[in-house]
Amino acid sequence: MTDIKAQMEAVGIADAARVDAPSPRKSRIGGGKEKPLTWLYLTTLVAGIAIWWIGALISDNTLAPTPPEVIESFVKGLADGTLMLNTWASVQRVLVGFVLGVVVAIPAGFLMGWYRWGRGLLEPWVQFFRTVPPLALIPLVIVFLGIGETAKIFVIFLASFLSCVLATFQGVRTVDSTLINAARVLGAKDGTIFLKVVVPASLPFIFVGTRVALGASWATVVASELIAAAFGLGRMMQAASQFLDTPRIVVGIIMIGLLGFVMDRLLLLLERRLTGWQEVRV
Repeated sequence: MTDIKAQMEAVGIADAARVDAPSPRKSRIGGGKEKPLTWLYLTTLVAGIAIWWIGALISDNTLAPTPPEVIESFVKGLADGTLMLNTWASVQRVLVGFVLGVVVAIPAGFLMGWYRWGRGLLEPWVQFFRTVPPLALIPLVIVFLGIGETAKIFVIFLASFLSCVLATFQGVRTVDSTLINAARVLGAKDGTIFLKVVVPASLPFIFVGTRVALGASWATVVASELIAAAFGLGRMMQAASQFLDTPRIVVGIIMIGLLGFVMDRLLLLLERRLTGWQEVRV
């Protein structure tokens, strides 16, 4: 291996690699510092609320909620404690189902992408269940797991797992073979190649999968809470629909959207810290 390094340095390959290697301080394509989008966020937020308000005012349906009515319902839910109780119940279910799904999906995706036998054993099942909506499995989930918390979390877990496993698999499959071959030439074993080359190169794909899995988890929690849930945002919205309490339904939608947005931003922040070497457009 020493002779190989000496030959590479002799022809200037090692020096060229060091010169061409992207600096963490210049990881953004386009040059310059990334500008904050706060004012654009505020503009689109105000525009969205204005369109909603105008649409509710000109609607012939008296059930169309206006922003003041939604705010009043929100304050009422905070005052009596029901909003926070339902919110916390949904957050717990989403976090447990999402984390379990990602923790299982990442190793499964690595097995499918790195080993042919892993792909042969797992990919048919993943592809089969990927086309079946998790909500369609609710009746069978109730039969096998009952109507307790386990059934609700399993439905969320399944949605999270199926969203993340394929992204991880694709990340492993698209690792540049030149990097793997170069590591082999320098004497690296399979374990070292996997940890030092494959895992870092797959991280961007994994984070895309986790963000999609997070969205799938929140999208599924509402339906999972239809399984005899005492509390939860989905349960709250279902009860409000029975009494035509549309402002409370909108409160539930807003809470789900805000919580999902905040959790997604946290994942994005973690991604930027772990993949600072990656060049992206500003």
